[in-house]
Formats: sequence, C-alpha cells, structure tokens
Amino acid sequence: MNVGNDVKKGETSVYIPQTQYRLPSTPDVAIIGMAGRFPGANTIEELWENLKSGKETVSFFTKSELDASIPGNVKNDPDYVGARGIIDNADKFDAAFFDLNPKLAELMDPQQRIFLEIAWEVLEKTGHLPEKYNGTIGVYAGTGNNSYYYHNVHAHPELIDLFGGFQVSTVNEKDYVSSRTAYQLNLKGPAVSVYSACSTSSLAITQAVESIRKGHNEVAIAGGASITSPVNSGHLYQEGAMLSRDGHSRSFDAAGSGTVFSDGAGVVLLKSLEAAKKDGDIIYAVIKGVGVNNDGGGKGSFTAPSSEGQAIAVAMAIMDAGIEANTISYLEAHGTATPVGDPIEIAGLTRAFGDQPRHQFCAIGSIKSNIGHLTAAAGVAGIIKTALCLYHKQIAPSIGFETPNPNIDFENSPFYVNTKLAAWHSETIRRAGVSSFGVGGTNVHVILEEFLNAPQVSGTGRPFEIITWSAKAELSLEGYGKKLL
Repeated sequence: MNVGNDVKKGETSVYIPQTQYRLPSTPDVAIIGMAGRFPGANTIEELWENLKSGKETVSFFTKSELDASIPGNVKNDPDYVGARGIIDNADKFDAAFFDLNPKLAELMDPQQRIFLEIAWEVLEKTGHLPEKYNGTIGVYAGTGNNSYYYHNVHAHPELIDLFGGFQVSTVNEKDYVSSRTAYQLNLKGPAVSVYSACSTSSLAITQAVESIRKGHNEVAIAGGASITSPVNSGHLYQEGAMLSRDGHSRSFDAAGSGTVFSDGAGVVLLKSLEAAKKDGDIIYAVIKGVGVNNDGGGKGSFTAPSSEGQAIAVAMAIMDAGIEANTISYLEAHGTATPVGDPIEIAGLTRAFGDQPRHQFCAIGSIKSNIGHLTAAAGVAGIIKTALCLYHKQIAPSIGFETPNPNIDFENSPFYVNTKLAAWHSETIRRAGVSSFGVGGTNVHVILEEFLNAPQVSGTGRPFEIITWSAKAELSLEGYGKKLL
C-alpha cells in the first residue's frame, strides 16, 4: 500500500499520510519485544532468572499483614488462604511522565496505569516510540475486573465530581485500556480492547497477529493487565472450586487442589517476520499459528472446561501453522492445577495431537506453578515464558509436581511434565504450543517457533566509550544512571 493523496468524498477532503508498508508475504509474525510486571519480577530478565531456578514467587500473608479492609470473620475463617502473587509498586505512577493530571491518575484503575508503563517500555526498549518510528502501531489489550474503583474511588463522590463521572469512567472502564494507551502514547493504529476472562491477553495477541497479517498495523502491542484491590489479600477455599487449598498451584500433580489468583501484566511487541528481519530487530520467537473457538453449550456448566473444545482450538492452531503436531517439543499448558481441569486439558491436547508412533516426546509445564494465575494477563505470561525458553534454548521447570494426577495418563500421551531446567533438544526446529482457556469457554492456542538471530559482531572498540542516557526529569535521570551502572 502506498498512499499519500487527498481522498475526496463530496466536499470533504482527508489527507492520508504516506506509507511504504506492504502486506507481508508470509503469515509468520515475530515477537520483537516483551515487557511485564510479575510476582517477584519487575522485568523480563528477572522473570527468566526466577523461571530458570524453579522459584515460586507467590506471597503468603500473616493475618497481621492482610489488608485492614478485609473483615475479621473472613480472614479468621479456617478456609481463608492468605496467599496471592503481587507486584511491586502497583500503587505508584508517574503521572507527569504520561502527561496525565495527577489527581485524575489517583482515580485511575491501576491496571490501566501499569499497562501504560509496560506499553511505553516495550516501545522504548525496541526503538519503536512514535517520535522515532514512523510506522503504524496498534494496541490490543484487556484487563481484569476493576476492583480498585469499587474499593478506593466509588466512596469519594467529591473526587469524582472534580472531573465528572464520564471523565473518571474513561480511566476505569475496561473499554478504554487500549484507546487510553493509544492516546497517551500517540499511537495511530487500531486500538482494540479485548475480553474473554482468563484467555483475554492471549486472545488480544491473536487479534494483533491477524491485524498484522491483514496489513492493519506495521507493529502491534498486545497483552493484558490484572491488579486486584486490596493487594494484600487471599481467598476462601471451597471444595471443588478453582482456588487452591494451600496457596500453591501444583499443576498436573495428585495434590493439586486449584490455583491462586495473582497480579501481573505483560505485553509483546509484534511485527511481520519479513519486516522484522529487514529491520534487524531482535526476534525472541515467531508466531506460526493461532486457534480460537468456544466450547458452546455442550458441557456440564458455563464455567466447566471441555476437552473437545480445547482440542479443536489446538488443532486449529497446528493447522494454521502448517506443521505436524509431532514437531512440537514443548507445551505451555493452561495448567490451573484443579483435580478435574488438568485431566480434561491433557485429554484435549492428546486428542489434538492425534495418534503418534511414540509417547512422551513433548515436555509440558505451566507458569502458574511459579506465579499463580494472572487471570486476564495469564495468557501473555505463558507466551512470554515460552518465547524466553525458545530464545535461550532451555526449558524452564514446572514446579510443584511429584506424583501425577491419577486421572491423567501421561504414559500413553505425547507429554511428560518437565521438572528441571533442561537444554532444549529437538530433532527438528524448536516449536512450542501455548494454551489459554477462559471461563465461559473461549479457548486460545498459539504455536511458537524459534528464530536463529544472526550473531552481532562488534569492532575492536576503543579504550573508553561514552554512554549517554536521557530522562524527562533530573530525579529520573539519576535513577536511570544507577540502573545502567
């Protein structure tokens, strides 16, 4: 597409900025950047160190550490589990940096604030901020339920009146997370907010992939954020429900009793593989195929999973990628650690892979065993973990697994649970699948493939080099200097 002319309709004249962007010749989409905030990790690099070492980063609160707003009869209930993964500085935000009114920022959903931060970060670290990059940048994102407004804003009508109810709603309603990001960062591609419960951020990524394939964007930010208020809180355990009895997510294990809802946020930056290679971007992984569907009504209840629905989504992604299932050597599972959900997931995966001449050739794991379930941001967390595994050619351990869930027949399936950091050996190019399933039945599966970045050759250099950095304020300049050092 090469446009830059006045388009006339009646008496209206609109100038369309000129662009040299062409539709990609292949459907492959590159992950060229990643950013996030996770329990125990403020950066992608810290997350990788935690994953490699098999570290669990869920926080366990004493009764005195739990938020004062939690009623005594709740926190003293013997079934109350004071465990949750939390992120640092969820209550902090540099409003001036994003040209936001600081008083309005106080009323803003922390999920939108954190998403703004990581969206800017992924553009800045890859050299795609609009001031430097002329291409079209889109945003595809979703958040969890806004508990901050209910607990912290709703009871202060005098503060809401300062800006008006509608203005306050634009920094709190789910609809605006993508368009708010586009406005504050001056991004001019499509800004689409996406919601499908636990598969939200994965669904956002598939929407971004399709938009790049169709030429709607040259670059797309995709992901999600989930922050709960109050932060220092837990959950009431209920037999047969999704949440864990002891605060641990023991994916696929006989002792697994459920998962833990945690805070976190993540984004990936996407570009067509063709353009990424041409531009010399670092490529963490390549998205080869995506599959999306819904279970429909043929299951036990609205919240119940369906092995058939999951299997179809996985098979769709494999078909979209144009590969054979037996070339997939790692599977990042949804892995909620529920006694019923895990066997259904493995049954669906086994069905999607079809009859195979050999068993247990594909490692499986779940990032939920490390950080808990990030709900709306869970899918992007799994994709980031898998992209890091591909980039480093290592499979991170899935922790908390000792004895298989008795309803899972791993021996006659393509899968085995990987419990130790392992070099990723593969007879073919390294490929992985990532599953994310939302309450209500929206199933998403993404096929990733490794990319071999050309080694960067440096010159001999000089005895001394000048390193420069910049910031918007003196205090920030000093802080960046310390981080750089």
